Amino acid sequence: MTVLWVFMLLMDLAIPLSMTGFGKMYRKGGPEKIDDSFGYRTKMSMKNQDTWRFAHEYFGRIWVKTGLILLPVSTIPLLFVLNRDAATIALVGLAVMFVQLVPMLLPVLPTEAALKRTFDENGVRR
Repeated sequence: MTVLWVFMLLMDLAIPLSMTGFGKMYRKGGPEKIDDSFGYRTKMSMKNQDTWRFAHEYFGRIWVKTGLILLPVSTIPLLFVLNRDAATIALVGLAVMFVQLVPMLLPVLPTEAALKRTFDENGVRR
Protein backbone atom coordinates (compact mmCIF):
# COMPACT_ATOMS: atom_id res chain seq x y z
CA MET A 1 0.00 0.00 0.00
CA THR A 2 1.55 3.28 -1.07
CA VAL A 3 1.43 6.65 0.64
CA LEU A 4 -0.28 8.10 -2.44
CA TRP A 5 -3.01 5.45 -2.29
CA VAL A 6 -3.71 6.22 1.38
CA PHE A 7 -3.69 9.96 0.62
CA MET A 8 -6.17 9.55 -2.25
CA LEU A 9 -8.39 7.36 -0.09
CA LEU A 10 -8.47 10.03 2.62
CA MET A 11 -9.18 12.76 0.07
CA ASP A 12 -11.95 10.69 -1.53
CA LEU A 13 -13.54 10.12 1.88
CA ALA A 14 -13.37 13.83 2.79
CA ILE A 15 -16.44 14.78 0.73
CA PRO A 16 -18.79 12.05 2.02
CA LEU A 17 -17.57 12.55 5.60
CA SER A 18 -18.11 16.31 5.30
CA MET A 19 -21.56 15.77 3.82
CA THR A 20 -22.48 13.43 6.67
CA GLY A 21 -21.10 15.74 9.36
CA PHE A 22 -22.59 18.95 8.00
CA GLY A 23 -25.81 17.11 7.15
CA LYS A 24 -26.21 16.08 10.80
CA MET A 25 -25.62 19.66 11.88
CA TYR A 26 -28.05 20.98 9.27
CA ARG A 27 -30.73 18.44 10.27
CA LYS A 28 -30.88 20.27 13.58
CA GLY A 29 -31.74 23.49 11.73
CA GLY A 30 -28.29 24.69 10.72
CA PRO A 31 -26.76 27.94 11.92
CA GLU A 32 -28.94 29.79 14.43
CA LYS A 33 -29.10 33.01 12.43
CA ILE A 34 -29.30 33.61 8.71
CA ASP A 35 -25.69 33.94 7.68
CA ASP A 36 -24.25 35.30 4.42
CA SER A 37 -21.13 33.16 4.69
CA PHE A 38 -22.11 29.76 6.13
CA GLY A 39 -24.97 27.36 5.60
CA TYR A 40 -27.43 26.50 2.86
CA ARG A 41 -27.71 29.92 1.25
CA THR A 42 -30.16 30.51 -1.56
CA LYS A 43 -32.53 33.39 -2.18
CA MET A 44 -35.49 31.34 -0.93
CA SER A 45 -33.76 29.81 2.08
CA MET A 46 -32.70 33.24 3.32
CA LYS A 47 -36.20 34.83 3.18
CA ASN A 48 -36.75 34.44 6.91
CA GLN A 49 -35.90 32.26 9.89
CA ASP A 50 -38.61 29.71 9.03
CA THR A 51 -37.38 29.15 5.47
CA TRP A 52 -33.77 29.09 6.73
CA ARG A 53 -34.50 26.37 9.27
CA PHE A 54 -36.70 24.34 6.90
CA ALA A 55 -34.08 24.39 4.11
CA HIS A 56 -31.31 23.26 6.44
CA GLU A 57 -33.36 20.42 7.94
CA TYR A 58 -34.46 19.19 4.51
CA PHE A 59 -31.05 19.53 2.88
CA GLY A 60 -29.35 18.00 5.93
CA ARG A 61 -31.46 14.83 5.75
CA ILE A 62 -30.50 14.35 2.11
CA TRP A 63 -26.81 15.05 2.74
CA VAL A 64 -26.58 12.56 5.61
CA LYS A 65 -28.10 9.77 3.50
CA THR A 66 -26.06 10.64 0.43
CA GLY A 67 -22.82 10.95 2.41
CA LEU A 68 -23.33 7.56 4.02
CA ILE A 69 -23.97 5.98 0.62
CA LEU A 70 -20.91 7.68 -0.88
CA LEU A 71 -18.54 6.38 1.81
CA PRO A 72 -18.33 2.77 0.58
CA VAL A 73 -19.02 3.70 -3.05
CA SER A 74 -16.03 6.08 -3.04
CA THR A 75 -13.73 3.42 -1.61
CA ILE A 76 -14.49 0.67 -4.13
CA PRO A 77 -12.74 2.23 -7.17
CA LEU A 78 -9.55 2.75 -5.17
CA LEU A 79 -9.51 -0.90 -4.14
CA PHE A 80 -9.07 -1.80 -7.80
CA VAL A 81 -5.87 0.28 -8.05
CA LEU A 82 -4.33 -0.67 -4.70
CA ASN A 83 -0.95 -1.81 -6.03
CA ARG A 84 -0.89 0.13 -9.30
CA ASP A 85 1.41 2.93 -10.42
CA ALA A 86 1.10 6.47 -9.02
CA ALA A 87 -0.46 7.94 -12.18
CA THR A 88 -3.27 5.37 -12.17
CA ILE A 89 -3.96 5.87 -8.47
CA ALA A 90 -4.02 9.64 -8.88
CA LEU A 91 -6.29 9.47 -11.94
CA VAL A 92 -8.80 7.16 -10.26
CA GLY A 93 -8.73 9.19 -7.04
CA LEU A 94 -9.36 12.45 -8.88
CA ALA A 95 -12.10 10.87 -10.98
CA VAL A 96 -13.87 9.72 -7.81
CA MET A 97 -13.67 13.26 -6.39
CA PHE A 98 -15.16 14.80 -9.51
CA VAL A 99 -17.96 12.22 -9.62
CA GLN A 100 -18.73 12.97 -5.94
CA LEU A 101 -19.50 16.59 -6.85
CA VAL A 102 -22.72 15.52 -8.58
CA PRO A 103 -24.42 13.90 -5.55
CA MET A 104 -22.97 16.66 -3.40
CA LEU A 105 -24.68 19.42 -5.39
CA LEU A 106 -27.84 17.69 -6.64
CA PRO A 107 -29.72 17.93 -3.30
CA VAL A 108 -30.14 21.65 -3.99
CA LEU A 109 -32.85 20.79 -6.57
CA PRO A 110 -35.24 18.85 -4.29
CA THR A 111 -34.57 21.29 -1.44
CA GLU A 112 -35.56 24.28 -3.55
CA ALA A 113 -38.62 22.39 -4.82
CA ALA A 114 -39.63 21.61 -1.22
CA LEU A 115 -39.19 25.26 -0.26
CA LYS A 116 -41.46 26.31 -3.14
CA ARG A 117 -44.08 23.73 -2.16
CA THR A 118 -44.02 24.75 1.51
CA PHE A 119 -43.65 28.54 1.26
CA ASP A 120 -45.01 31.26 -1.00
CA GLU A 121 -42.67 33.69 -2.80
CA ASN A 122 -42.52 35.88 0.33
CA GLY A 123 -41.46 33.01 2.58
CA VAL A 124 -44.84 32.55 4.27
CA ARG A 125 -45.92 28.94 4.90
CA ARG A 126 -48.75 27.81 2.67
